Amino acid sequence: MSGGKRNPELDKEAQQWIEAVIGEKFPSGSYDDALKDGIILCKLINKLQPGSVAKICTQGGGFKLRENVSAFQNAARAYGLPDAELFQTVDLFEKRNIAQVTQCIHALGRQAQRKNFNGPSLGPKMADANVREFTEEQLRAGQNTVGLLNDGMNKGASQAGQNFGLTRHI
Repeated sequence: MSGGKRNPELDKEAQQWIEAVIGEKFPSGSYDDALKDGIILCKLINKLQPGSVAKICTQGGGFKLRENVSAFQNAARAYGLPDAELFQTVDLFEKRNIAQVTQCIHALGRQAQRKNFNGPSLGPKMADANVREFTEEQLRAGQNTVGLLNDGMNKGASQAGQNFGLTRHI
């Protein structure tokens, strides 16, 4: 999704999820314009993790409003999003890479599911770890069996080894 290649369907899913979580519709205008000042993003992260952003700037110039975006990014990182899933402030504020912003929102939706957020979900549910425990007896028994893939591979290898170096007379 990097490089600014946008998917309007993903933008729409992200917007609908945010609206459902924060309980308010985006102001009229475009998706990116609604997110630009970071206010909606701060409201979102505060719903997922109350108190994540202590002060949301609702007025002021561009610099003041960029602080909202930065506060959201820090809160999202603290919520568990890796840096690779975040976006640069200019990606949103100057509309350089809205696709990365949307990717971040989708990643936040996945993380919310992982943290058992009790609200609307975005995207497929993340798989849980499937940890298996084996007894020593089970592990020893497994060492004595030959898997199907290995069995087939070994037969082919042993036959090839028998013919190595032989010439065929026609």
